[in-house]
Amino acid sequence: MSTPENLKYTPDHEWIAVNGDTARVGITDFAQEQLGDVVFVQLPEVGGTVSAKDSIGEVESTKSVSEIYAPLGGEVIAVNEELNDTPELINSDAFGEGWMFELKITNEAELGELLDADAYRALTGQA
Repeated sequence: MSTPENLKYTPDHEWIAVNGDTARVGITDFAQEQLGDVVFVQLPEVGGTVSAKDSIGEVESTKSVSEIYAPLGGEVIAVNEELNDTPELINSDAFGEGWMFELKITNEAELGELLDADAYRALTGQA
């Protein structure tokens, strides 16, 4: 199971790749493995404003439906349209082609509340 060192994580199993004042978000390898085969993804609307911990979408698998939460406050500036037709990208490439959405970060202080790779591994019992 992969937990890249260069990303931030949430206790709700989202990963965050920060690039300046934007953040790309997806669900972790651990999360997709727990979900099983992903069959549908509901993504947030581009242009919408979200607050940290808002429920902004969901992932449906053959096993269950899980909420997706905003890891940070900001404006949704992009969504991965590929997931509409190919939701299984989340299973095959959780940290790459399976990304979900991008935010323009409005409060950089919230980055300090995210987990680093070691803390996320400890949370999920991978340490």
